[in-house]
Amino acid sequence: MKVIEAMGVGITQAEFAAVIGVSEAKVSQLVAEGVIERGQSAHAWLLAYCERLREVAAGRASGELGGLDLVQERAALARSQREAQEIKNAVARGEFAPIGLLADVLGMASSAVVDRFEQLEGALRKACPDLPDQAKATLQQVIANARNEWIRSTEKLVASELDRMSREADEDESADDGAALEDHTEATT
Repeated sequence: MKVIEAMGVGITQAEFAAVIGVSEAKVSQLVAEGVIERGQSAHAWLLAYCERLREVAAGRASGELGGLDLVQERAALARSQREAQEIKNAVARGEFAPIGLLADVLGMASSAVVDRFEQLEGALRKACPDLPDQAKATLQQVIANARNEWIRSTEKLVASELDRMSREADEDESADDGAALEDHTEATT
């Protein structure tokens, strides 16, 4: 092919696409990404293209292979594996239980307390039939306030714990992205 003979001179994107077996649109994308630069020789384009292929194949560069960014995918996999191991360790230490189980336990405990509070009025009538209505009302108001505060405190505790977990996950993700960038930087230098 005459293009191979003229490797030391300029080349069009269409000619380069024919040489490397890709579409002209892909060559345009390579130019836009800065992989190859306009005005360089065919030889320089070929070297740059081959270097890009080696970097992507080695996982040191992000490449659009099937829509996946290999560097980010590896970082996400490493993060998932680390989180899974952390959960296993927490379970083994007895520091972790599934949120659904914790919610069920908290719900049952709350129901038991509410049931007892609702029985209080009848128990007071039996135990203290001559207790003034004002005293009964005050006692029930104090208990209702305590129950409502329990519910607010529980909701606040759950919300703050979810916020803390979310912040930790964001920090872990940022750290993993930074580590992946560090790995990528080290690999390319």
